[in-house]
Amino acid sequence: MAVKEKNRLIVFDIEGVLIQKNMFFFQVGKTLGFFTLMKILVYGFLYEIGVFPLDVSLKCIFKKLKGQKIETLQGVFDQIPATPRPQNFFAQIKERNYRVALISSGLPTVIVKRLAECLGADYAYGIDVCVNASGEVTGEINGEAIEANGKMKILQKILANEGLTLRDCTVIADDRNNRCIYTAETKKIGYNPDFIIRIKSDHVVMGKLASILPILDNKKVKRSFPSTNDFVREDIHAAGFFMPVIARLIGVLPVAIFISVLSIIYLISEIARLYGKNLPLISAITRHAASQSELHGFAAAPLFYALGILLTLLIFPFPVSAVAIAVFALGDSTASIFGGLLGIRLPFNKGKTLEGSLSGFIFAFLAGSLFVAPWIAAVAAAIAMFVEYLPLPINDNILIPIVTATALMLLI
Repeated sequence: MAVKEKNRLIVFDIEGVLIQKNMFFFQVGKTLGFFTLMKILVYGFLYEIGVFPLDVSLKCIFKKLKGQKIETLQGVFDQIPATPRPQNFFAQIKERNYRVALISSGLPTVIVKRLAECLGADYAYGIDVCVNASGEVTGEINGEAIEANGKMKILQKILANEGLTLRDCTVIADDRNNRCIYTAETKKIGYNPDFIIRIKSDHVVMGKLASILPILDNKKVKRSFPSTNDFVREDIHAAGFFMPVIARLIGVLPVAIFISVLSIIYLISEIARLYGKNLPLISAITRHAASQSELHGFAAAPLFYALGILLTLLIFPFPVSAVAIAVFALGDSTASIFGGLLGIRLPFNKGKTLEGSLSGFIFAFLAGSLFVAPWIAAVAAAIAMFVEYLPLPINDNILIPIVTATALMLLI
């Protein structure tokens, strides 16, 4: 295999890329009891929505871990499922003569080093967790990894040690905490990224880590055909089309109650699944519909999906609600199914494709035409697909039907 001349260092974020996002703190919290777990999840949520900066959120979390043995934390991490076949993936990275750095702002350095040894990475940086003479966590943390521009400071040290520059570096990350190393000089690959990283990335990869390899080789990524899980998931998504139809026949309130009860059952099922227990039927459906990353964590997408339909039914009158839900249910699911067939990436949001947006528009238009005049259906479909295309901070399962319905109120 040819040795690459550029991008000789690859930097990996860990949570969200190599392991399921937030899974470490969830698993640790489980060992400390329900109420401590809830507090940890709240601190994480406050960071996610921008109320707490990263360092404040992490300091609050690690105070809850005071008295825990560092070996216990390592043991918890060892039980977390990693991205499928990471050793094989990293072996192929090393074959390409790359140096590899793991930099985490959420995991203790001792754990990052343990992972680096397992994967054959050359550098490992994480949070410096203070431990007393008995090997117990004191609750205090520090280090560059939790500073505002800390990852860049760490990266510059690595580059200086390797005699490289930012132009020789590829960064693979998923969330906004990596913005400081997403510079103009680096090659940037967003892996299942949030909206900020999606915008800043040169390439976006959804699904398997192995899809990153052709990008490193400057080759065209092969077309991705939907898996069985993809079809099951999108069939469930498309079934939302029937909710406004049923609501028209029996009333909005019974349908709203049905969606709410089903959502509560699903929530209980997901919590049980994270504790290693299964709820009959619901857990089986989840296993056959969840993506690979969702299988190892909490699959929240169905809850956002149900909430989007529920709010649209309750807030907007028929036929506005019916059109908005119809174009959302069929358009979004169709775009996902056909989105990887040709791989013609759209500008600004490289996670979306031309064929996905066009197919989504066509099916959304057909669905909307069952309730309103074709020209109104076309407008609704265009709005839905435009919102689906935009990399926005609000989950599109909520945003698409709400924005579409709001726009339709001006037309109907």
